[in-house]
Amino acid sequence: MPTLQFKGKNVIWNHHLSVPYHTLEEDLKLGFQSKKGEGTSTSLRHSSVQALSTGNLIIEGDNLLALKALLPQYAGKVKCIYIDPPYNTGEENWIYNDNVNSPLIKGWIGKEVNKDDMTRHDKWCCMMVPRMKLLRELLSDDGVVFISIDDNEQHILRQILDEIFGEDNFISNIIWQKRTSPDARLNLGAAHDFIVVYTKNKIVTKEYFNLLPLSDDRQLDYKNPDNDSRGPWASVDITGQTGHATKDQFYEIRTPSGMKISPPEGRCWAYSQNTV
Repeated sequence: MPTLQFKGKNVIWNHHLSVPYHTLEEDLKLGFQSKKGEGTSTSLRHSSVQALSTGNLIIEGDNLLALKALLPQYAGKVKCIYIDPPYNTGEENWIYNDNVNSPLIKGWIGKEVNKDDMTRHDKWCCMMVPRMKLLRELLSDDGVVFISIDDNEQHILRQILDEIFGEDNFISNIIWQKRTSPDARLNLGAAHDFIVVYTKNKIVTKEYFNLLPLSDDRQLDYKNPDNDSRGPWASVDITGQTGHATKDQFYEIRTPSGMKISPPEGRCWAYSQNTV
């Protein structure tokens, strides 16, 4: 499998292991309670955390330290993670601040990453890798991670995740339409972002995939006039467009009554003759 190379990769690849574990201490000044007396929260120092009465946590602070603090209690237990990292557009002015023991990376600390920064993609990769590794450790075997991203780093993110999660554990690259406008219809423009989806173990996760229920209108299409033992069925078109058709999709079908049927003009069969 091809791997991505970037400045600092050799020193940050296992940086998550050197990030210290730490105990989060309660900070009463940041706690709150709802008017109904529900949803009481406490906040913790280091990574400011609000622990709701429901058992949820709201964490505010350095996300790398927060992930490492959560690891002892939640490793292998988290079923769903969504993150929205910097898109690295060059206009977000995010700052690289991970304390990695490397002269190269120490020179990056505390400096804004802008569009003129020739190493901004390297810095972004160095920032993402340890977090992705900790997120993977937090996921349960059937857990799934969703990551918002745009064109600036989507292709880079996929390579990082292939290497950390394994390319076989890629689930989907969801297209999210973020805006509609006359310009988006007429010109090539960034009208959408992506949500990249990976799982920790696709074999396990597949057992939990749920199909969307059929709509009431679609349900009406399913009948069983011939008492088929497999249950209700719907009649569908088995022809396709010819743009990418192969010669195996052009043939004559003979029905049980002896009638011969060819695909309509300009169409082909959706399935090869062997399949039919």
